[in-house]
Formats: sequence, C-alpha cells, structure tokens
Amino acid sequence: MTQGTQRLVSMKSLLESGAHFGHQTKRWNPKMKSYIFTARNGIHIIDLQKTITGLTAAYNFVVETAAAGGKILFVGTKKQAQEAVAEEAARANQFAITQRWLGGTLTNFVTIRKRLRYLADLEEQR
Repeated sequence: MTQGTQRLVSMKSLLESGAHFGHQTKRWNPKMKSYIFTARNGIHIIDLQKTITGLTAAYNFVVETAAAGGKILFVGTKKQAQEAVAEEAARANQFAITQRWLGGTLTNFVTIRKRLRYLADLEEQR
C-alpha cells in the first residue's frame, strides 16, 4: 500500500466482526498455514495483516477489471449473503450466483455447456 492511500478496512473492524476466527484446528487445510497467526482453544486465529493485504489486492484487481470494461461475478450462496450479493451485483450491472454453486462452472465449462444444451434439448422435446 502506497503512502497516502486509505485502508479499505481497519484491523479494529476486522477484529470486531470476528474475521480472525478460523476453523477448528483439526479441520485445517495445510495450504492455509501461511495465513494462520496462531491457535487458541482449538481454533485457528487468522493473520489479519495478511487479510488486509489480500483484501487490498482483490479490491485493486476488481477496480482495474471494471475500469477496463471487464465483468465481475459476485458469488454468495449462504442464506445471509444472498440478498446483499444480488443487490450489489445488480447495482454494479454485473453477474451474481446466489443459489447452489455447480462445481466446474468456471473450470470445466465445456462439460457444463454440453449438459445445458442437453437439458435444453430435453425440454424442447416435451
């Protein structure tokens, strides 16, 4: 972050929202090791400094993508996030997924497209 830029989110607000609480230590993913600050009472504590760095990088990417006319996909399938995700995506004139995420939607779209065409054919035959 360059000098003079304002933080997107403060350490205090992340702490107050409980963003530092991770999963139980027995349910951890080793790929997350560098983002774990410590463990207390069987719960991993997330390194909020790295969280702020990651959020800033994500924010900058979204700003640059939108400025270049790119599209942003908003995803929020949990009940408590669905409405906000849909509203903000609509406000930004972007796309949103608020229902069940289909595995492979982005990484295996060739297969997904074939299945969608097959579904359309079945519906047409009705």
